[in-house]
Amino acid sequence: MNFNIEINNKTVEAVQGETILDTLKRNGVKVPTLCHLKGMLPTGACRICIVENETTGKLIPSCSQPVETGMKILTHSPRVNESRKTIIELLLSNHPDDCLYCVRNKNCELQDLAETYQVRERRIRGKKNKHHLDLSGTSIVRDPAKCILCERCVRVCDEVMGVSAIEILYRGSNSVVGTAFNKGLNTSSCINCGQCIMVCPTGALSEKSHFPELIEALKDKKKKVVVQYAPSITVSLAEEFNMKPGEDINGLLNAALRKIGFDNVFDTTFTADLTIMEESAELIQRITENKNLPLITSCCPGWVKYAEEFADDFIPNISSCKSPQQMMGAVIKSYFAQQINTKPEEIYSVSIMPCTAKKFEMQRVEMNRNGINDVDAVLTTREISKLFKLFGIDIKSLEPETADSPMGIRSTAGKLFANTGGVMEAALRTAHFKLTGKELVNFKIPQVRGLDGIKEAKMTIAGIEVGVAVVSGLANAQKLLQEIRNGRKDLHFIEIMACPGGCISGGGQPINSDESILRSRIKAIYAIDHRESIKVSHKNPEIIEIYQNFLEKPLSHKSHELLHTHYEKRDVLK
Repeated sequence: MNFNIEINNKTVEAVQGETILDTLKRNGVKVPTLCHLKGMLPTGACRICIVENETTGKLIPSCSQPVETGMKILTHSPRVNESRKTIIELLLSNHPDDCLYCVRNKNCELQDLAETYQVRERRIRGKKNKHHLDLSGTSIVRDPAKCILCERCVRVCDEVMGVSAIEILYRGSNSVVGTAFNKGLNTSSCINCGQCIMVCPTGALSEKSHFPELIEALKDKKKKVVVQYAPSITVSLAEEFNMKPGEDINGLLNAALRKIGFDNVFDTTFTADLTIMEESAELIQRITENKNLPLITSCCPGWVKYAEEFADDFIPNISSCKSPQQMMGAVIKSYFAQQINTKPEEIYSVSIMPCTAKKFEMQRVEMNRNGINDVDAVLTTREISKLFKLFGIDIKSLEPETADSPMGIRSTAGKLFANTGGVMEAALRTAHFKLTGKELVNFKIPQVRGLDGIKEAKMTIAGIEVGVAVVSGLANAQKLLQEIRNGRKDLHFIEIMACPGGCISGGGQPINSDESILRSRIKAIYAIDHRESIKVSHKNPEIIEIYQNFLEKPLSHKSHELLHTHYEKRDVLK
């Protein structure tokens, strides 16, 4: 049912059941929000979205108030603006005055609101927060002193990720966002996905930086410093330099990394192809033996840690393959080290990832051999942009360069790892060839594409009907896993990514809530797959070469030694 209401003395159409905020957005009227998250039930916690109802004379929160027939709304009246300014001043009254040192300086919603509403003096003084930094986590740093209790991180962790590692503790003026028993992140159920960072409006949450160690390694003439970058980085990094969202800057990235001083530059998409070779072989083996099905992907360290904590009954189902990051690290310190006649311990291996959980993954005990880590440092997309600025690299002025070989050629199947459904699509392309000896007639598998939280498909391969599912967002994963516990048996292969949308919207990506930017990144990945010629991992010539010269074949003894691992149940505070 539609009806008319007045917004700023203009008649607009409203829809029964929607909120005032929904109506305002649909009609191009912007009001500020802090606690609001699209697609979630409103809390009305911050009140910054208040508007004036001329009919009643009341100030009401637009995010939670439904539209009513005959409403007359003022969104920026003097009374509304003064009230919003007071709310901002109250938030700032006990907020740290360290914007110059804050990781979110110039990218902070509270700072932007203070600018918009021209808060230029401190009229309200409160007792400053004296919370201590939580540096205990391997991936994420918490600064409770900068928290404004908007609860966005709490809601994402609970409703989207299904983890509930953080919550509101205590009551009233003592309220604080913290972990179970207010212990550190390291003892909590946190899976390090970083989605809390993506929704935090201030600097209360940020990634743990590996800058100091990296800078030291770059200065050390005895170290050979090499770098790899994930498939999604090349289509998300451009935003950090005011370039078109989704623009593929692959060649410019290679050139910029060499300008900084990295000795070798590798594309992790190569080991995404390697993952497909190993994982497709594992899938075929399990289907043939009818053992530990469905096979579940292991590329996402956030999902793997979630399984260890909340779904340990599915650990036998998880692929034994390391993630592409860890495979590249292992190959660099074995195959590549042999190629350049260098000891593994003399190589400092860096990865650039869209993901904060990769910082956790690199230090897992399962990810080292003979006391040597596969990967030594991880930078997020946000961090590598800061590194370029620190070194004065003007990325727009560079000439494109290619990645180093060996391990420099990739397929577009590996590039699909950036998007939710990409691992599944890449694996099915190769599994079809291995089982039938023929390529798919159409490489595109539309059933596993798109941003739906759960996607399913059935494919007949060599007379076998293979059931597959793609999940992003771990609350969605829990729903599907419960169906399997309840007896569902028609699925053979499941891709699970912790972050909604997959790595393209990982916790280490540029902080921007605009969904159109996310869709631009996704579109760019599929455009690469459409235009480039090598569309399957098994036709990557350097993949063929590494098996011929080093690994022998998928699932060989050498492959298992370097590229595979295992996981175990993990007990944490919940």
